[in-house]
Amino acid sequence: MTPSQIANEAAALSDRAALLAQQARALAEQAAPVAAAAEPFLLLLTIFLMACFVGYYVVWSVTPALHSPLMGVTNAISSVIVVGAILATGLSDSIAAKVFGFLAVTLAAVNIFGGFMVTRRMLAMFKKKG
Repeated sequence: MTPSQIANEAAALSDRAALLAQQARALAEQAAPVAAAAEPFLLLLTIFLMACFVGYYVVWSVTPALHSPLMGVTNAISSVIVVGAILATGLSDSIAAKVFGFLAVTLAAVNIFGGFMVTRRMLAMFKKKG
């Protein structure tokens, strides 16, 4: 191949690359509204799933000696969630907010009750040992 043939092929490749870049830009502009709408949901869903996995591994890695103090803190956090959910339910006019507020109150109450049951069981187990 002669240098002029190589230069001609390089120019043709350059023109083809510029055309492909323009097409890619046009496709990206067409897809931008869809990506902008889906992006916050996917971001929040990713954070939620990562928090679930991290929470699972953290909770199951806790030694029994630390379980009771951690459950006490969890119960305190859940009681704050109950107060916030009651406020959100009572102050809203939306049916969906009332349903989700009721669901939040119910789940937090179950969490508090379960935390007290586990804490009481752990305390009884420590009393048997000591």
